[in-house]
Amino acid sequence: MSVSRVCYQLKEHSEVVEVVPRLTTLTILTVSTISMIAIIDYGMGNLRSVQAGLEYVGQEAFVTDDPKKIADAPAVVLPGVGAFGDAMGRLEKTGLGNAFREAVQSGKPCLGICLGLQLLFSESEEGGLYRGLDIMPGRVTRFSVPALKVPHMGWNQIDIRKPDSPMLRDIPNVSYMYFVHSYYVQPEDGSVIAAITDYGVHFTSMIAKGNLFATQFHPEKSQKIGLRLLRNFGSLVGSDSSR
Repeated sequence: MSVSRVCYQLKEHSEVVEVVPRLTTLTILTVSTISMIAIIDYGMGNLRSVQAGLEYVGQEAFVTDDPKKIADAPAVVLPGVGAFGDAMGRLEKTGLGNAFREAVQSGKPCLGICLGLQLLFSESEEGGLYRGLDIMPGRVTRFSVPALKVPHMGWNQIDIRKPDSPMLRDIPNVSYMYFVHSYYVQPEDGSVIAAITDYGVHFTSMIAKGNLFATQFHPEKSQKIGLRLLRNFGSLVGSDSSR
């Protein structure tokens, strides 16, 4: 005899209740169907807006500065705004830098946003020369286009170079995303570049390698298309993100 299931969402508790009729009895089961995404809090970042964006697209997310909780989470986001050197100092002092490195090495989906993209690289020339997380070989350098204002702030297009990336599923080419930055990354390995953007120079606006993704733009501020990208990231939780 088949068992029919009726599921409905409890909005306040982010839970799904299954009502399962079995013969003449009615059994109610509460199950968790949404994996928690950890957002790293190192004191510099647009944490709540990233959390709100993920939750808007149906992903449960939490903000944490606990390396153990990051290790236990099925996916991790490294956001950030501010100075590269200050951010690296806080990440290394708190152990959160190593926690993120280990998350990437574990194979779980990991996403860097804005400064979180830049921190992945070997070094930055912002305010001197600072070592980064060195997950990606390359340097972070400042815009030097006299005719254009720095920071690069506002809407700009992304030219997609990896259309088959799961993060870019259903993202049209030359979509507009929201940027706020004065520095950009220069990867040594061009194969990691998922999208580029033109601001006097063609700079890397998104990278993708295996389970690691990062954007220079702010998906949580990029309206419908940005939220679609966050939904794509959420869909990788529990799947093979390297495809």
